[in-house]
Amino acid sequence: MKKFSYLIIFLLIVTTQSCGIYSFTGTTINPNVKTVQIDYFPNNAILVEPSLSQEFTIRFQDLFTTQTNLTSVKSGGDLQFEGEITGYKINPMTATADQTAAQNRLTITVNVRFYNNIVEEDNFERTFSHYYDFDANAQLTGSILDDAFNEILERITQDIFNASVAKW
Repeated sequence: MKKFSYLIIFLLIVTTQSCGIYSFTGTTINPNVKTVQIDYFPNNAILVEPSLSQEFTIRFQDLFTTQTNLTSVKSGGDLQFEGEITGYKINPMTATADQTAAQNRLTITVNVRFYNNIVEEDNFERTFSHYYDFDANAQLTGSILDDAFNEILERITQDIFNASVAKW
């Protein structure tokens, strides 16, 4: 029975320690990283939706607050994010028999510069983009705009999070 106890303890140690630093959110943040700085993302797109910059920035900050134990700071963060919204466009996607649009697509594109001041090899500058399709007869206002923002911003912020701290 004593051998069995040692075997269980050994297996527990091996399985919890073999993966190194791991969290249940999938992040692999260096233990020396304590703070995150997420700057305001201005909207530099040709077509400007007034609330987009603020909504994107807040959602991105909230993602780090809920998914990590990092402290949010205004400057000098161990992890730093900056960038701008570079695209906000609506394009027709499918046509009807009488050659009118049946569906439109809203696409939002964000350029991100990520600096890891602890592990500088992780630094990158990348563009992230996602879209939302909606009926061509509908106006992109109210609940349709809210649904579009919810889907697009959730996907883009999660993609940035995965690229920076989850290494996906």
